[in-house]
Amino acid sequence: MRIARRPTTSVAAPSQWITGDAWIEPVAELGGASRSQIDSVRFAPGGRTVWHRHPLGQVLVVTEGTGRVQRCGGPVETIHAGDTVHIAPGEWHWHGAAPTVPVTHLAIEPIPEDGAVAEAGAPVTDNEYHRDDHVAGAEAIPPVTRSVLLDQLLSAPQDTHRVEVRRIVIAPGHAGGLHVHNGPVFGSIETGSAVYQIEGEAASVLGPGDVFYEPKAVRIARFDAQDEGVTFLGYFLLSADETPEIEFPDL
Repeated sequence: MRIARRPTTSVAAPSQWITGDAWIEPVAELGGASRSQIDSVRFAPGGRTVWHRHPLGQVLVVTEGTGRVQRCGGPVETIHAGDTVHIAPGEWHWHGAAPTVPVTHLAIEPIPEDGAVAEAGAPVTDNEYHRDDHVAGAEAIPPVTRSVLLDQLLSAPQDTHRVEVRRIVIAPGHAGGLHVHNGPVFGSIETGSAVYQIEGEAASVLGPGDVFYEPKAVRIARFDAQDEGVTFLGYFLLSADETPEIEFPDL
């Protein structure tokens, strides 16, 4: 038995394999005569793979969100957390997120002894991706959608006079460092990804469409841009004469 404990990390999926945004976090590579590669893959809304096939097939286990998958010649299928998709050896297919909802799945791929790898085909066009939206069972795209992404109580009542919105860019691989804000801050990731952690709580990886909350006077242990950097909007709730301030306390 071997237990590996390490921080949550992920990398952007290769652009030649993806339309939109997706990130891959290696989980395990099992050795022996029959090897398997296991990755956790997260797709931003609308993100999907190109058409591709695996020499020994693949299994997808959806762990979060809602996605789509299609085999060549078949309908576009909607998949949800808890679903398992078995893809046959050599079967052309694609998979990804729903148009308005991200998806995360485990990708389990047996590796042939001769080292043969998956074969990439053409990108999945918008027409192919949305082809069966009118079919019962596939989630239709309404003209307007409204989703509650965060319903957050403030740590203390806040006399908010104004809200300042900032677009913040952190360079690839740069660690934001331990910091504290003088007021509550809400944020939403636009592009890229970052490891986010409130001191004393578990770390998580934030990607496009994810939202976060930094309470007033609470130590934020990590806001670390990953390999592709991160761009996000920060919403600062301010009283009448208050300006946003950030402190980097000594460890």
